Amino acid sequence: MATFATSDQLLVIIDPFARRTDGEAVRIAKDVLSAGAATKVCLPESPEEFARVLRRRGSRRPVVIGDDRALLRAVTLLHRHRELAGCVLSLVPVGGSPALAETLGVPTGAVAAARAVLDGVERRLDLLVDDSDGVVLGALRIPPVPVTPSAEPVPSAVPGRPWLRTRYQSLVRTLAPRPSRLATAVPGPGPSRLRVEVDGETVVGLDQPVEALSVTPGTAGVAEVEVRPVSVGAEASPLLASGRTVTVTGADFRYRADAVVSGPVRRRTWRVVEGAWGIMVPASG
Repeated sequence: MATFATSDQLLVIIDPFARRTDGEAVRIAKDVLSAGAATKVCLPESPEEFARVLRRRGSRRPVVIGDDRALLRAVTLLHRHRELAGCVLSLVPVGGSPALAETLGVPTGAVAAARAVLDGVERRLDLLVDDSDGVVLGALRIPPVPVTPSAEPVPSAVPGRPWLRTRYQSLVRTLAPRPSRLATAVPGPGPSRLRVEVDGETVVGLDQPVEALSVTPGTAGVAEVEVRPVSVGAEASPLLASGRTVTVTGADFRYRADAVVSGPVRRRTWRVVEGAWGIMVPASG
């Protein structure tokens, strides 16, 4: 693990959803970072602007103030431009669920996370990369668990002017991007017939219905695979495997990679890239 001096210049990218959901936490994190290092603060309003700011970071270390999706967006952009290996990311979780952040060892409190940016150490992590250049930081699941859309904060009605609340809601609906097929709620389907291969060896075939499949980046460049076959009578034991490549084949299946639901696809292969990316965590973590 590498340490960084607080004198390093930081590029603080504040996700718009974080600003809308918890402006106070954003302010606290920004104050802590600005007190400990030279910072340039950016407030992108769209994914395109987010990407442009990240690409123009120069020698500054990027710090994302936002939720798990914002971190995933940053890693995906850096990976697709082949800049991920040489860029250490930092996250201050604000807005939405911090489930991925917790898994990675990032503190969920604004002050503790900001202190980790300044005084923490770099943690190198493996990455799952699929054949469409998508990435998985934490976990891949088939079938996908339902995605619950985050609630948009709505101000209280002003006394005597209830129309302001209605107009605000209308404005939010107008400005908000339309949900894509990759990010909408998807109900959990029934058992699937999937062929799962790990390093070319078949773990389960199309003749055996599968209740659930999970793939997570492990350690030392291998992925941990767990397949739960449909039980008949007594509960079936999960099938466990590990390897550097995982291929899933089936009829129009969807999968959830971290916070994003993708598909349907008929075949997808994921490979492990060892030590592909780095994130700042507390020195004692």
